[in-house]
Amino acid sequence: MTTGAVTGRRGRPGHSLESLLDVAVAAFIERGYEATSMDELAARLGITKSAIYHHVPSKGELLRLALDRALDALSAVTEEPGATTGPAIDRLEHVVRGSVRVLTAELPSVTLLLRVRGNSAVERAALARRRAFDRFVTDLVRAAAEEGDVRPDVDPAVTGRLLFGTVNSLTEWYRPDGGLSADALADALVTTAFSGLRAAPR
Repeated sequence: MTTGAVTGRRGRPGHSLESLLDVAVAAFIERGYEATSMDELAARLGITKSAIYHHVPSKGELLRLALDRALDALSAVTEEPGATTGPAIDRLEHVVRGSVRVLTAELPSVTLLLRVRGNSAVERAALARRRAFDRFVTDLVRAAAEEGDVRPDVDPAVTGRLLFGTVNSLTEWYRPDGGLSADALADALVTTAFSGLRAAPR
């Protein structure tokens, strides 16, 4: 996670930057970023606003750091060897599996990211990074079609949106304590998306 200079700051015992971000993300999801005040965050943490400002200079910085949790992890997936070498269809599957892994590990931050609408400079920067990820996926779909592994009669951008629309929908129902591991979830998604729902002929 990219946190910049603020990572070296320390607050009162029991309230690290990480725990502060956890509380902030939960509040932003529950109430919305604009409706969540620093006073409310301080109350949830049981500290003063000045203790929060010891970690970050503004609420906007909290939002940036929270979104970077998800975006940095997704960007890292696109830089892994499995996403950069080999047949495009295998690279695409690697990115899908990695994205599911990110979603399960950073569920609150990914949920928050998917609710960003570009209402501030921080949100617009996050959306720009999301678009870069979408272009990466589209390029993989296009390459896989050119290699003969993905049907060419569907626009690669549409295929990418449908595929990652499915991945993103996991935020609506996936629960870490539900007994389904990240690997099992990725296996199910890849099987249905890449092989289809229809069973093999008997």
